[in-house]
Amino acid sequence: MIFRARNLSPSNLIPLSSLALFFTKPSFTSTTLISPLLPANAPQIPNKFSHLIFFTNHFSSQSTATTSATKKLQKHLQKQEPSSPKPLILNRDGNYDDGTPYNVVCPGCGVHMQDSDPKLVGFFIKPPTKTKDPTLKTSLILEEKRESPDLEEENLDKEMPEKPVVCARCHSLRHYGKVKDPTMENLLPEFDFDHTVGRRLGSVSGGRSVVLMVVDASDFDGSFPRKVAKLVSDVTEENYSAWKQGKSGNVPRVVLVVTKIDLLPSSLSPTRFEHWARQRAREGGASKIAKLHFVSPVKDWGVKNLVDDVVEMAGPRGTVWAVGAQNAGKSTLINAIGKCVGGKIGFLTEAPVPGTTLGLVRVEGVLPGQAKLFDTPGLLQPHQMTTRLTREEQKLVYISKELKPRTYRIKAGNTVHIAGLMRLDIDESSVESLYVTVWASPYLPLHMGKTENAQRILEDHIGHQLQPPIGEQREGQLGSWVRNEFHISGNSWESSSVDIAAAGVGWFAIGLKGEAVLGVWTYEGVGVVLRNALLPHRAQLFEEAGFTVSKIVSKADQTLNKSQKQIEKKKRSDQKTAIAAEV
Repeated sequence: MIFRARNLSPSNLIPLSSLALFFTKPSFTSTTLISPLLPANAPQIPNKFSHLIFFTNHFSSQSTATTSATKKLQKHLQKQEPSSPKPLILNRDGNYDDGTPYNVVCPGCGVHMQDSDPKLVGFFIKPPTKTKDPTLKTSLILEEKRESPDLEEENLDKEMPEKPVVCARCHSLRHYGKVKDPTMENLLPEFDFDHTVGRRLGSVSGGRSVVLMVVDASDFDGSFPRKVAKLVSDVTEENYSAWKQGKSGNVPRVVLVVTKIDLLPSSLSPTRFEHWARQRAREGGASKIAKLHFVSPVKDWGVKNLVDDVVEMAGPRGTVWAVGAQNAGKSTLINAIGKCVGGKIGFLTEAPVPGTTLGLVRVEGVLPGQAKLFDTPGLLQPHQMTTRLTREEQKLVYISKELKPRTYRIKAGNTVHIAGLMRLDIDESSVESLYVTVWASPYLPLHMGKTENAQRILEDHIGHQLQPPIGEQREGQLGSWVRNEFHISGNSWESSSVDIAAAGVGWFAIGLKGEAVLGVWTYEGVGVVLRNALLPHRAQLFEEAGFTVSKIVSKADQTLNKSQKQIEKKKRSDQKTAIAAEV
């Protein structure tokens, strides 16, 4: 019998090793039989190749060609040296460039992915390769045809689209709503918006630049990206001046997108809201707004009109940037846009936690032609209260349903607390009483009482009845309390005239016909602004003095009271038993 040598390329190794199994005995896998074939410095041989080596050596006496094949295999295995680990890419530039391989960047958050260290950001688990079995597939199709003869073969032959591979962080956020290891967040370098996005906004090459400035309707001033507004305004003025002089200049177009409008009462007038939003945007630094859109990705309100305007403004080669504060709703908005145009649905990671997007994410299949759409990491707004809170505390502050007013009729010398985060003192008033309406999460408890007792109430109940913060020790971690004084005036008893808003908490709406001096307390560094009232109406029923218990605190108190009653009931039962025993 003569065996002819074969070229042992990597693609031929598996078939040959499978053939060798037919000639293999248990003793053939012994390392004593294999070791003489290889040099001393050869790497360890995988078990599946040991059969092949013995097989080629077993018939070497009958064919010198087989010896040549064995040498080729030895040479191939010696090349399989373990490669040195490549340094991990810890940047947040995402996949801006066309040359960036799409599978290098997480499609959910934009971070560079790696599969070498599960303790570092960007780690992902590569899914197993699916092997196609044509025999099984054919049998399934035939079975489907027998059960449903009307089905077309082309529909049965279609494969389900594969789910995108995302990093472990995105997987945890999508399925569990939290970051599995919060300590990994500290390993990320800070996203340099000016370097990554700012320098490209004013680029004279390429198409038009369109900036989607996304703002949370329930925290307009707190989420408004003032830094971006100033940057865009500066670039616009500079390039517009160059354009008037006959030079090349790309003037960015700003589209203000107020999202989450489903959280505001439906009674709000759209005309009034538009006038109010434009005024607040101008005061925030956005001097020129090309378009203003009110949208709700959850309810699918206004998304189609937004898409039409963006497509027209960007043109066939434009670049669209979605920018905004952390948790303003950019990724949710882009997913809604993708759904509207029939693109990929649910591609970007959405979660009720700040900082979901880590790097630039280029969204494919949304804009026509060569136009590009990018989701950018949420901007950190240090003046927002939510940046200081834990995940559990943030859940109490975030608004997820339509806001409901809670109104007090209050006199000078009284104070209203919003949890352990903010308080309003009525110091002086030209009228006997005024109306204070609280607009905040229903999970935040309120308290109204005398100003002279306000500090004691805070010290006795913060972290418990007044939470967040959760726990007494958390108060010191949030910083020190500071007072802001406001002199206000109003001309109507029927509606609120002004708001005093704290970024990331909520706002007090004040209704009066006269003047008043108010003191607003919150933690140092939290942004507090005085503005025209956003929601002029108030509740029909007024809150009473004392605690207005939130839903979550009410449930906790009910559980505590129930357990205390059970303990007292058991004590009384034990006492009766003891008395009966003595008698």
